Amino acid sequence: MSSILESVKDALIFLGKSLFSILEALLFQVIPKPQKNVAGEIVLITGAGSGLGRLLALQFAHLGSVLVLWDVNKEANEETLQIAREAGATRVHAYTCDCSQKEDVYRVADQVKKEVGDVSILINNAGIVTGKKFLDCPDELMEKSLDVNFKAHLWTYKAFLPTMIANNHGHLVCISSSAGLIGVNGLADYCASKFAALGFAESMFIETFAQNQKGIKTTIVCPFFIKTGMFEGCTTKCPTLLPILDPEYAVRKIVQAILQEKLYLYIPKFLYFIMFLKSFLPVETGLLIANYLGVFHVMDGFTGQKKKMQR
Repeated sequence: MSSILESVKDALIFLGKSLFSILEALLFQVIPKPQKNVAGEIVLITGAGSGLGRLLALQFAHLGSVLVLWDVNKEANEETLQIAREAGATRVHAYTCDCSQKEDVYRVADQVKKEVGDVSILINNAGIVTGKKFLDCPDELMEKSLDVNFKAHLWTYKAFLPTMIANNHGHLVCISSSAGLIGVNGLADYCASKFAALGFAESMFIETFAQNQKGIKTTIVCPFFIKTGMFEGCTTKCPTLLPILDPEYAVRKIVQAILQEKLYLYIPKFLYFIMFLKSFLPVETGLLIANYLGVFHVMDGFTGQKKKMQR
């Protein structure tokens, strides 16, 4: 009898908490969720030398954060540092780091800890794209794609997560991609790396939650292509539903998601609907939708970044 009562009690608690969480989520669809204060927080951004990384640095400069900028391109990273200072950042630190090299990540991470302090917001943004069909892509390029887009996340987590756990305070941000949600023709290696990055970030969220490390937050970002030059030449058949994203708009949404401690951010919102359809529609129907949206041909005009940079 006692075991039955215990089961009923557990079921009622589960249903009550579930209902509360759903109502809370619905409420925040109507009323904006409060945003946390990141002034004084040490924010590390990989791939900060250009594109999305540079714009993220500027946003956090305006918010009063301490910036730690990582990029493989020293000159571009120093330029971001100067721009961030002009935008009002008082503490900005630039480090040259090849995120594809584990030893380099650990070495520079130790340097950051000694010279700046404990990183409390880690934004894994660095990324590269080959833009080649799978059988046309050299092995070394595929390995580089996985090293930068995925494996670097392992090493940065290893370097900075222990201190976040010790302080029960930290935020892990994964810049994945819509190509980490759905396979894309001509992006096999990129999709593999972005699926891996998303899966890793999601697993680490579950791991920290299961260990009751409530002070550790996670945000996983999956945007469609952004006009940073990384996907130069790519087109969209349906710009109303799947637009090539304006970088400033994308960064505003990303920073807002971080400040509101959202777990998932898909840009544009149409991607939420696509993922819902993917979960139950027949494969043939999904392929018809993809063909209608022109997804099979988004990479046909790809020329890529003229100048080498990480995102």
